Amino acid sequence: MALISATTIITSLAFFHLTLAFFFLTSPITIADQALVWILGQAMGMPTTRSFDAKSPSLAFLSVVLAFIGFSDLVSLSMPEEVSLLYHWGTQAPFRLFFSLCLVLYTVFFGPSSPLYRADGSNYFAHPSAQVPNAGYGTSGWGGDGLKNSVIFTFAFIEMVSWFWVWVTLREERQEVVKRNLKGRRGSHGRIN
Repeated sequence: MALISATTIITSLAFFHLTLAFFFLTSPITIADQALVWILGQAMGMPTTRSFDAKSPSLAFLSVVLAFIGFSDLVSLSMPEEVSLLYHWGTQAPFRLFFSLCLVLYTVFFGPSSPLYRADGSNYFAHPSAQVPNAGYGTSGWGGDGLKNSVIFTFAFIEMVSWFWVWVTLREERQEVVKRNLKGRRGSHGRIN
């Protein structure tokens, strides 16, 4: 059995989304100035962005989306355990893990400090730096540059790790839920006959 249940982890993630929604709506600079955002951003060579300094309509929309996700996750936890854990979260966790992983990989490998754009022939495994311009890097034409910063990377990385944890925990708990349901069904059939 897992040390922390999947329900507890999902509840924590839902409250994390609601907290982010609150701060993106009221004070987005609070998120951008967090130590974890700075440390992960510097470690991966992600550029810092100043677009979180002031409130904006796009951040308000992001806040609404995060609040919607947080509340819908909390509501889905009120379903019966076999439906919630076996069916709903059994499909949601790997999907959200995959989506977060894709966002992390996009941010790292297509950002301005990516080793893929090194045109000078330097070491591809050197520490990435957001301060040293990458000669081979060009901005994307479709607007994806807004995703290549330390805030987005940190959010996607936390989501990826958390949803992997949920997925692994769900796989452990699935057997216990099935056993309890079978035991309950056998007991109820025995009383009727």
